[in-house]
Amino acid sequence: MNEGNRSVTLSFSKMTGRIALTTAASALAMMVATGGPAYAASAHDDSPRKMDPNVKPSEHDADVFKADPTYEEKAYDAERQLEIYGGKRNIEEPRPILEVGRPQYVEGPFDEGINVVGEKNLLFPSFSVFGDFRTAVAANDVGGDVVYEFANRLNLDLDLKLTGTERIHGFFRPIDQNGKFMGYRTGDKNGNNGVDGKFDANPETLFFEGDIGAIYGGLADEYATFDLPIAFGLTPFVMQNGLWVDDAFIGGGISLAALNSPALDITNMDITFFGGFNEIDSPAFVGRDGVLDTNDVSIYAVAAFVEWFEGYSEFGIGYVDGRDLSDDIDYVNFTGAFTSRYGGWLSNSVRLFGAVGQDTDVRSTTANGFALLVENSLITSKPDVYVPYFNAWVGIDKPQSLVRNNGGLLKNTGITFENDGMTSFPKLDDTAQDTFGGAIGINYLFSLDQQLVVEASTVQTLAGDEVAGQPAQGAQYGLGFRYQIPVTNRVILRADGIYGIRENEKDIGGVRFEVRVKF
Repeated sequence: MNEGNRSVTLSFSKMTGRIALTTAASALAMMVATGGPAYAASAHDDSPRKMDPNVKPSEHDADVFKADPTYEEKAYDAERQLEIYGGKRNIEEPRPILEVGRPQYVEGPFDEGINVVGEKNLLFPSFSVFGDFRTAVAANDVGGDVVYEFANRLNLDLDLKLTGTERIHGFFRPIDQNGKFMGYRTGDKNGNNGVDGKFDANPETLFFEGDIGAIYGGLADEYATFDLPIAFGLTPFVMQNGLWVDDAFIGGGISLAALNSPALDITNMDITFFGGFNEIDSPAFVGRDGVLDTNDVSIYAVAAFVEWFEGYSEFGIGYVDGRDLSDDIDYVNFTGAFTSRYGGWLSNSVRLFGAVGQDTDVRSTTANGFALLVENSLITSKPDVYVPYFNAWVGIDKPQSLVRNNGGLLKNTGITFENDGMTSFPKLDDTAQDTFGGAIGINYLFSLDQQLVVEASTVQTLAGDEVAGQPAQGAQYGLGFRYQIPVTNRVILRADGIYGIRENEKDIGGVRFEVRVKF
C-alpha cells in the first residue's frame, strides 16, 4: 500500500470509528431513557413478516457459494494482485518548483477554507510555479539553405488559486521574442546567423477565470443552482483542437454550460460567447510591409459544443473587424464539425471552415474561401497504443481560421504539416489554399512508455502550378517521423525528421533532437 492510500485508509478508519462511537453513545442514551436495550422492540418482534405477494423467499443452497481463498500452499503475492489491474500503480508525478498553500492533486485531509466571499464559496489560497524547459539542436534544409540551430525555450506558468472555481493565471516565455529563441544559428544565407533571442518579460497570457454561479452562491450564502463560467484578461482560446481558434488576446468569454434537451436528444451542450479588442492574430492583418497588426483589430464570436446523435458537433461563427484600418479587410468566419465512431472500427471527424465577406481593392484577399477536413483513425485490437490514421482535405480559394498564431488549417492533418515552435524545422504547405491531399501514418505508443509516429503525405494543387500568390507552387510529397521517450518522470527525449519533395520549388528536409524537462 502506498503512502497516499495508507493516509486515505487511516482517515476512513478514524471516520468509521467516530461513527461507531456516536452510534454507541446514541444506543446508550436510548437504554437509559427506556430502561433496556435500544433494539428490544425490533429484535424481539414475534409478529409475522410482511412481504409483497409477488415475492417469495428462496431456498438456501450452500453449494452455490465457493470457499474463501486460502494461501497455505502459495503465499500471498502483492505484485500479482497489481497485475489484475493491468499492473497499474501509484506514479510519483512531477511537482511544481514552487507550491505555497494547498497543493494540487494530493490526498486529504485538507485544512478548512477561509470565509471571505461567503461560506458557500470558501477561499483556499495557493500559488504555484510550473512549466518546462526545452532545448533542441537541428539541421534544417529550408529550400536549398541548410541552417544549423541550437534553440532554447522556457515555458513558465504562474497560477494563483483563490477558491475552488476561481483563479488568476499567467503564462510567460522569458527567453524568446518575436520568433527568435535564445540560442545560436549558422548557415542562413539571409544573414540571420549568430546568437538569437532576447529576454521578454511580457506575459503570453494573464487572465482571471471563475464561475459566476459559485461567486453568487458565496455572496448570497446559498447554494448556486446554475453554472456560468467566465474568463477575461489576456485570455487564451483554443477551439476545434486549435484549428478554428488558437490565440491569446485581450478580451474574454462567458459560457452557458451543461445544457441538455431531451426533445432534441442533446445530452450535453455548451455555448460560449467571446470577444477581444487587442493582441489578435490573423493573416488578414499583415500589412504590405509584412508586419502583423494585432492592435487595431476586434473580434466577436460565438461557439457551441453539442453531444447528440451518438457523437458530438462543434459550431462557430465570428466577425473579425479591422477597426482603424482604411482597407476593408474585415471578414466573417464560420465552422461546423461532427465527430463519432462507426462500427467499432473507425473514429471520424468532418470539419468545415469558411471565410467570407472580405472586400479589398488595395491588396489581395486573404480570408475568402472554404476548406473541408476529414480526420480518420482505425480502432485496432490495441486501441490505446496502436493507432493507424488517414487524414484528408480539400481547400477552395483562401480559407483560414478565425484567429490563430500557430500554423495553418492543416496543422493537425499530420506531423509533416507541423513546425516545432523553436527552430526553422520545415513543413509542407499547411494553408489549404486551392489544394487537396492527405496524410497516412501510424501512431504507436508501445506499452504507453514511448511514442513512434511514421507518416507519408501529399499536397496537390487545384488552381494549377506556379500561380502567383499561391503558397504551393506545385505538388508536394512528404515523409516524416517522430520518436519520444521519457527518461524520467521529468525528462523527455524527442527526435523528428522530415523530407519533402516540392515541384517547381526546392526540396526541404530536416532533423532535430530535443530534451524537455518538466518542473
